[in-house]
Amino acid sequence: MTPLPNAAETALAEAIRLCGAPGFETALCGFLRRATGADNLVVLAYRRAGPPLALYQASDAPQVFSQLNTTYLNGAYLLDPFHELHLTEAAPGVYRLIDIAPDAFHRSRYFEEYYRQTTLLDEMTYLTYPRPGLTLTLCIGRDATSGAAFSARSLDTCRRLSPIVLALADRHWANLPVDAAQATDLTSQIAGALQDRHNIRLSPRQAEVAILVLRGHSTASIALRLGVSAQTVKVFRRQIYQRCAISSQAELFALMLPLLTP
Repeated sequence: MTPLPNAAETALAEAIRLCGAPGFETALCGFLRRATGADNLVVLAYRRAGPPLALYQASDAPQVFSQLNTTYLNGAYLLDPFHELHLTEAAPGVYRLIDIAPDAFHRSRYFEEYYRQTTLLDEMTYLTYPRPGLTLTLCIGRDATSGAAFSARSLDTCRRLSPIVLALADRHWANLPVDAAQATDLTSQIAGALQDRHNIRLSPRQAEVAILVLRGHSTASIALRLGVSAQTVKVFRRQIYQRCAISSQAELFALMLPLLTP
């Protein structure tokens, strides 16, 4: 007697059948949730300029994506480790947040103000480039719904599925429009906005250090990234706080977040 396919295989067959047609995203989400035990899925398309497009989202807990439109897509995405994969044109594949995040990410205000509110406990993203100028991320997560991170077996499954997920995504979103605009340098944007809106003048290096702090880099990490000493980074941080008349990273985040959107 021929064995019947299991639920995940059936869900995969449905996703393949619907690739390029309405209903594909829901079918792919169903497959990934069955195969990996994910609680949620969000598909984002990053372009050369402007905020990413939210192409699909699914979760049993409304809290997970409650700030997606109001906070993340409104500028906070510029601080996100997954967005940096787009900026650096990382190789297509699957990436785990904990593996690519800066060393002090979980102590950053961005994490406290955004990620903690989502109740996400673990997140993986499938990264691919359906066409030039377009970066696609399919993020699957575990949140308070299940109350646990991905198991070692689930992580292995996520990685083994990568060629299948990327191939389907490339085909389904191959014709997604690409914005021809050129990206604005974030350092220049922040420095210019501070000057224009608050009459605060930061040097390009000070603005760069401020952004790295907000992204969750420690003093040591910033020093390594910029090729300077840790003491020099501490001097920059003191200068930033003095010029902005603030005394904490929470105040820096509150000041900078509205400036992330041009």
